[in-house]
Amino acid sequence: MAEPYFNQGWTYEDRVTTGHATLLDYYATRYTHSSRQDWRDRIQAGLIAIDHTVSLDPQTPLKAGQLLSYYRPPWVEPAVPLDVAVLYEDDDLLILHKPSGLPVLPGGGFLDHTLLGWLKRHYEQPPIPMHRLGRGTSGVMLLAKTAIARSVLSKGFRDSTTCGEANRSIQKTYRALVTGIDLPATFTVTQPIGKVAHPTLRYLYAATDTGKEAISHCRVLKRGLIPNTTVLDVIIPTGRPHQIRIHLAAAGHPLWGDPLYGVGGAAIGQKSVPGECGYYLHAYKLRLTHPTGGHELVIIAKPPQLLN
Repeated sequence: MAEPYFNQGWTYEDRVTTGHATLLDYYATRYTHSSRQDWRDRIQAGLIAIDHTVSLDPQTPLKAGQLLSYYRPPWVEPAVPLDVAVLYEDDDLLILHKPSGLPVLPGGGFLDHTLLGWLKRHYEQPPIPMHRLGRGTSGVMLLAKTAIARSVLSKGFRDSTTCGEANRSIQKTYRALVTGIDLPATFTVTQPIGKVAHPTLRYLYAATDTGKEAISHCRVLKRGLIPNTTVLDVIIPTGRPHQIRIHLAAAGHPLWGDPLYGVGGAAIGQKSVPGECGYYLHAYKLRLTHPTGGHELVIIAKPPQLLN
């Protein structure tokens, strides 16, 4: 059996705002994924510094503007699939096929076992992801290798919410497996998406009337491949966090196997988090205008069998 992999640990930094009287109060109220006693133990173990000076007293008073640094010692990261495939590459662009189960950026229990970690191991100057896919989402990932490509693509994503369909320089099409078969052949979801309170994460994104505009165009491909499920193509002119998961749940048809979002687009209970897998969502096709060449690229990532 292989030895467990320990990463190098990580230092998390925060800038103090008003409303936190002591060092312990700050961490215990802001980061409730750990108990008050856990934070007390970390402070007394010398893992937290104020303006780069370690403080062992949990009752140390805080002032607005101070820099807090919490050093998390090395930990064993969960195993992830690392079979990343290159779909397209030139001097400006890198387009990858990300497997389901691989986070894009560090967060939670993941630091090195991420797509960013894979990039650092394969490129002296790692390309920059231009968008995110959820950990459980597979498929096409677009990355920029140059500053000009990053600038042009960033503008393309910003403009995608305002340009007409024919004038968009970037278009993403997803495949999704949803619950239910009583869906119209085509439909559009426009439920706003925004932050809502969460007991351990402080907040997560969900359906809320006070959120930002979000648009998902859906088209039925197959019904009943698995009993009471439907395969959809989904095009998203906007790119809100977890948009497809939230929108299809808001429409009454959550992703099959989604542990977080239920009918209505809100979280199911208080224990699940966005990074959990189990659902079937795949970034199937990316259509874009090349940022320097001006020609059109259409990149397809073969979907898993259930979404074919």
